[in-house]
Amino acid sequence: MRLVSDAPRQLPARPDSPDVLELKALKARQPELADAVDLQLALLAIHRRIHLRIPVPALDVSEARVVRHLASRRPLLAYGDIPAEPSDLRLVLRQTGEVLATFGLIEPEPLERLQTLAREGNVSAAAEAWFERSCAGQRDVSPADSDTEQAIGLALKPFLSRCADAAQPAAALAVWTLSTCAVCGGEAEFGVLERDGQRRLICGQCGLRWAFAAGRCPYCPNDDRAKLTSFATPDRRYEVTACEMCRRYLKSYRMQSGQRPVIPAVDTLATLPLDAAAIQRGYGS
Repeated sequence: MRLVSDAPRQLPARPDSPDVLELKALKARQPELADAVDLQLALLAIHRRIHLRIPVPALDVSEARVVRHLASRRPLLAYGDIPAEPSDLRLVLRQTGEVLATFGLIEPEPLERLQTLAREGNVSAAAEAWFERSCAGQRDVSPADSDTEQAIGLALKPFLSRCADAAQPAAALAVWTLSTCAVCGGEAEFGVLERDGQRRLICGQCGLRWAFAAGRCPYCPNDDRAKLTSFATPDRRYEVTACEMCRRYLKSYRMQSGQRPVIPAVDTLATLPLDAAAIQRGYGS
């Protein structure tokens, strides 16, 4: 009599991470954000699959080095420090292009160029060129290249994130006062207002968080509070700070009003109505 089944055992499903749970809850609360949430979930799935294969690099985040790079206004990271194996980068780039195509966010011609690059091109050279342009603050590209640039930046994100993981615990980051990221040179995508009143910026490229004075614009030299304006959601959970000089704005999560820590993958989407409000007032991201 057979006592043991030959059928393969079903492994228990991996529980959803907090950001995935929050994204699904956001989609249920605000169904008008369904497409944006589904895109974010698809990109997160790519990043999570590759994340465990990426080693955490050994970065020098000593105070002496941070001070030197602060003085020269250069990020700590060089492209050669990024643990991006070409085979892994090809895989993530190809999958990113497929996701963008699924959501209608890349045109057929740039998608074909991207797929060709992922199959047989020098992906490391393309990624390094993107990184060097980003470090130099060259964020404006021609419309013909914008789709490809977006895809390369998204594909590099999990690799840059591992670099931020290595740097984030370093106490020396407290001396970094620039508005651009100490690790990769990226701009702030989001902010968090701590309960003690301190503001931290969150890099849109690698996710590093660093302290930055709440009375300064993160995009231009303006430090005149009279030339900064702010408005918030009715529940006070999110706030926009806008600059009257450069006409740009930053969205932030208010810890005093929030019920959880900031989750950039969720909160950047939950605040899309704030983007519309800021644009209506004449500000740009």
